[in-house]
Amino acid sequence: MTTPFKNHILFLITFLLTTSLFAQSDIKSFSFKKGEILDILLLTTKPDTKQNFERYKKTIFPVGIKKTFQPLPGFKISKTIQGNIQPTSFILGKWKDLKNREEFLSEIEGIVPDFHQQRRDLWSVFNLTYYEMPNDISFKIDKNKYTVATSYWKKDDTPFEKFIALWQQKTKSKGGTKILELTNGKSPLGYYHNPDLLVITQWNSKEEFDAFYKENLKMDHNGVLHVNQFVLN
Repeated sequence: MTTPFKNHILFLITFLLTTSLFAQSDIKSFSFKKGEILDILLLTTKPDTKQNFERYKKTIFPVGIKKTFQPLPGFKISKTIQGNIQPTSFILGKWKDLKNREEFLSEIEGIVPDFHQQRRDLWSVFNLTYYEMPNDISFKIDKNKYTVATSYWKKDDTPFEKFIALWQQKTKSKGGTKILELTNGKSPLGYYHNPDLLVITQWNSKEEFDAFYKENLKMDHNGVLHVNQFVLN
């Protein structure tokens, strides 16, 4: 039964979805408590899907909200630097805990039988990784700076660890700042994108990053299986 409260929730969902990507503030702040879940989605939206998205908001998002989902500010992907996928959006979300996040995944098809089909109708790329926060964490992303999200999959433990240690050392020496580092993610079946390491770095300019990137390409990549790297804005 429709109630004013439910109408208010649907309006709030719509408002958050339409404003979270492109809100006016240049600095986006994020805060998580230990045990909360951070979703990271890589998306490419198909053209002419407005009607499908309206249905998605009405049928699927209320289930997520009931399970404690909160949409967060997201970012456009302006460039794929490395990797075999080219999403156009880097979207973040938040859940109260792992229990609610995974109950949503296990229950949604029983509530919305065409859940996966709706996603296929809306997005040509839909990759999801979610992370349980091991401790309290806060971070900020400044849209005036050059922001890069890098995902690495490892081939062998020891050479990979050496590679990452040198990668982080070179990042710092070339003026980059590590904003966020994530490991131990999970990906649902059908939406797999689960790197061994995800790092978001910020640079004062593209030129600073390019100087780092030239050195990065010369590094020994024997321990690296695969990489995806995107510029966010």
